[in-house]
Amino acid sequence: MGTLDLFRLDGQRAFVTGASRGLGRSMALALADAGAD
Repeated sequence: MGTLDLFRLDGQRAFVTGASRGLGRSMALALADAGAD
């Protein structure tokens, strides 16, 4: 098991405000890569 496997968000929902640009966008993309809906 890798370190990133500990942070998987499969089946979880993430709500990010201000996700159109900058830090919010980066966070939204990272959460999606981690499996969040």
